[in-house]
Amino acid sequence: MDNAYKTVKCSQITLSQLMLPSHSNFSGKIHGGYLLSLMDQIAFACGSKFSGKYCVTASVDRVDFLNPIEVGELVTLNASVNYVGASSMVVGIRVDAQNIQTGLVKHCNSSYFTMIAKDSDTGKPVRVPRLQLKSEEEIMRYLKAAERISLRKQRTASAVPFDGDVTQAIRHIEQHHDAKVSLTADAVSL
Repeated sequence: MDNAYKTVKCSQITLSQLMLPSHSNFSGKIHGGYLLSLMDQIAFACGSKFSGKYCVTASVDRVDFLNPIEVGELVTLNASVNYVGASSMVVGIRVDAQNIQTGLVKHCNSSYFTMIAKDSDTGKPVRVPRLQLKSEEEIMRYLKAAERISLRKQRTASAVPFDGDVTQAIRHIEQHHDAKVSLTADAVSL
């Protein structure tokens, strides 16, 4: 499989589900946790379809709930692999909801799940097929995923703001944020 290439189309999955009252929260809208569960399911199916292996969720990029989903709407999730690493795949997911009476469709969410392909016997990560890009849209999605990965690595490298210099951090907060800093001598842990 080291030299195997697969197209984005080989990974595509669509899942549609009618939203029921049992999926709603206290305000009568579909519960965000339920939607996240559906997104995780389709990410698993997409990654497994592409890799031919069992997959686990390694991370979820930002999830913004753009529009509420109502009970009785038909939710459709579309997923495809946008980027591959050695054993990882970035799965792009788009969530739309349709009012089945009026036909109105609204975009509710887009997110990116990083899935890791695992060997079913050892549980160790295994190499996934390489990605063959066939359109400008696929190229742009691939590059955007690569950029998000690079930015995430940069954030991880600088996990301690101002290299732990509390004085510099306080100065930054006072100049750029609407917050008040009042430290007592015993509150400083450095």
